[in-house]
Amino acid sequence: MSDLFPNTRRCEPNGTRFRKIASRRAHWQIAAVTVLMLAFFLSGCVQSPVEPLSSLEHFTAHLNRRVPELVEQYQIPGASMALIHEGTLVWSGAYGTADAGSGRKMTVEAVCRVESISKSVTAWAVMRLVEDGRIDLDAPVHQYLEDWTFPDTEYAAQKVTVRQLLSHTAGLPLGPIGKGAEYAPQSSRPSLRDYLTREARLIRPPGSEFLYSNVGFNLLELLIEEVSGRDFATHMEEEVLRPLGMRRSTFAWRDSLREYIPMGYEGDGTPVAPYVYPVRASGGLLAPVEDIARFLRAEMLSFGDEMDGLLSPESIRMLHAPQTDIPGLYGIVADGYGFGHFVEVLPDSRQAAWHGGQGHGWMSHFHLVPESGDGIVLLTNSERSWPFFAHVLTAWSTWRGFGGVKLGRITDATTALWGLIGLLVIVSLWLLYRLVWALRTQERRFAPLERTAWIRRLLQAVGGIAVLAVVGWSATQPYLIVTSIFPATAGWAGLALCLLAATLIVSASYPRRAPSVP
Repeated sequence: MSDLFPNTRRCEPNGTRFRKIASRRAHWQIAAVTVLMLAFFLSGCVQSPVEPLSSLEHFTAHLNRRVPELVEQYQIPGASMALIHEGTLVWSGAYGTADAGSGRKMTVEAVCRVESISKSVTAWAVMRLVEDGRIDLDAPVHQYLEDWTFPDTEYAAQKVTVRQLLSHTAGLPLGPIGKGAEYAPQSSRPSLRDYLTREARLIRPPGSEFLYSNVGFNLLELLIEEVSGRDFATHMEEEVLRPLGMRRSTFAWRDSLREYIPMGYEGDGTPVAPYVYPVRASGGLLAPVEDIARFLRAEMLSFGDEMDGLLSPESIRMLHAPQTDIPGLYGIVADGYGFGHFVEVLPDSRQAAWHGGQGHGWMSHFHLVPESGDGIVLLTNSERSWPFFAHVLTAWSTWRGFGGVKLGRITDATTALWGLIGLLVIVSLWLLYRLVWALRTQERRFAPLERTAWIRRLLQAVGGIAVLAVVGWSATQPYLIVTSIFPATAGWAGLALCLLAATLIVSASYPRRAPSVP
């Protein structure tokens, strides 16, 4: 402190002028530190430029420079990606490692858990059965299920339709996720019917609102089996995957896949061994990046060929046609949901369709613009990938001249969060500075039970304790959406909140001295 306030002890007892000078000097020092801190916090948020509508070679060169920086910045072990342009797979690439322990490199041949991208593929199979006249979209689903019925609830399960299941409007819950929903590949696991009997309980009236549901798509798995008379994985392989050229993709576990499947990684870097779910339609697809690109190509009506004609143009348009608006968190990144696809209107008025997936140790995403024939696929073996996806999607949409996609807002939110972190730190340092200054000038003293301004100080202390409690609780949770979306900044935000909370508690313990009575 003697360096910050030189010669303080030599000033006269009433040295008001000197204290003003010292205070003014300290204020300038804090202002300088503030500017430097904000520059530091925001320096990592600036992306290298992408030239709109430049050549493919120019953009892939940008990816080869930028993606290695991003996977290192966000501590993502490995990523594979593919680009579709004018309905053609024009490029694919892989970065980082498939297994950080052994150093095995990620490749485009790696077979990844694509998680909820599975829903988009499952929707194709349902629409094929609709075209064959074996399913009516608006018929109650229970009429196709011979040996399974909905558990009893207060809502009318007989009103649940196939259309509602495809569009997440059936009123069914999300269902179990994370470690509790996965099994070792060779272990015993619940049957599909047992799973549905436990999980398929309506929590909203059918058709009332968008409610994202793995359970609903897993009920479609049973529907496909009942109507086709075949195992779901077999039906998907013969009716969708192989006809679309997705020859290395599967909904069924095979031991021969082990050498091609990367290790997954949790947010803290803990490795996740291969696993399977007891159900498959909502998130059980295993696929390499180029196979997902082939799937996207089939959804681009103006650029496909006759071999892609598994679905009519009308059915494909229905996949992308909004069936429901999306409220809440999902509404930040999408305008609506079709059949197995999120949809959004781009700034240039064209429509995009997309889906992402997240599981234990894995994340995936695709975006396509059917009108232009453009698409991108991103697969990673890490739970820390949302900001990575946002950066790459922003670069891709800039390159193609779309004017941005909604998921790119994560980069803006990350920048704003860094700014908030900087503000919290600055406020904390300012409060600490004022406290130290007041202690130096003996304007405050340690007296936590002092009655001076006791209501304000009590609220201040309780607020600080509450913030510490929330941060502590968050740190013990196995999964939080905030830490998933902001893996690199959530920890710093927690530290900044702890600093502010501690400052508030300490300041409340040092009240100002009561004015002396003459």
